[in-house]
Amino acid sequence: MTRRKFVMLTTMAVPAGGLLTPRRGRAAEPIPVTLYKNPSCTCCEGYAQYLDQNGFKVDVRSTNDLAEVSRNAGIPEDLEGCHTSFIGGYVVDGHVPVETIRKLFDTKPAIVGITLPGMPAGSPGMFGEKTDKFTIFAISRDGTPPRVFDVV
Repeated sequence: MTRRKFVMLTTMAVPAGGLLTPRRGRAAEPIPVTLYKNPSCTCCEGYAQYLDQNGFKVDVRSTNDLAEVSRNAGIPEDLEGCHTSFIGGYVVDGHVPVETIRKLFDTKPAIVGITLPGMPAGSPGMFGEKTDKFTIFAISRDGTPPRVFDVV
């Protein structure tokens, strides 16, 4: 086998983005996620699949007390998303795009986590077209008001 053929075969063996962790460029084990959702919510299942396709391993847990899970995680009621996930020591609430989760992991801010409030159309796992930018908020550890973390 020639060197060129070897390089071509090995680069084709790993699908683009298929084994990348939120830390770009390194193949590794999937990042574990625990996602809490309402039992009847199907868009949360879609979000879990989206994460699974982007280098995460999601454990979905149904609960009838999602508001309590979010509140206990530090998410203000007016900024709650559709579901609450715990990823790498952070809370990720709602349909947050993977690019923003990667930014969270890359920058490692001293915050509780991030949230995309509500159920915006066109966000990962949601139906419909994206009609506006998504504003993702950072939730502080010290009780200061939430601030914009990312706009995508």
